Amino acid sequence: MNGWVVGGAAGVIVAFAGLAFGFWGVVLVVVLGAVGAVVGAAVTGRLDLRAAVDAARGRRVG
Repeated sequence: MNGWVVGGAAGVIVAFAGLAFGFWGVVLVVVLGAVGAVVGAAVTGRLDLRAAVDAARGRRVG
């Protein structure tokens, strides 16, 4: 899929969440979507959580 297709679909989902649940519903959808993306990236191996935590703590990575 192209990035614009995924972005458009995400925009539609967030718009429907806004109509159905208001501002805090949109915030919840965005936060849960970000958490899902991080978990998915970690499971597939696209994100090294240990390196990310070390970088957040200020430790040298690599």
